[in-house]
Amino acid sequence: MDITLIFKVAGVGILISVLNMILTKVDRSDWATLTTLAGVVIVLGLVIGEISDLFNTVRTMFKLY
Repeated sequence: MDITLIFKVAGVGILISVLNMILTKVDRSDWATLTTLAGVVIVLGLVIGEISDLFNTVRTMFKLY
């Protein structure tokens, strides 16, 4: 298992949460929402390859060609 993916997701999460708090404090809640949405999209982009591998493994395991 590759642990770097976990660190990347955690790093993006921490960065997005800090940006969200800063933007909320300066009364830019609309930008905070967009930043959070961008963070979700970035993490989904990082994880999509692993999800694809999971589905391929399940399909191979149960012989669902």
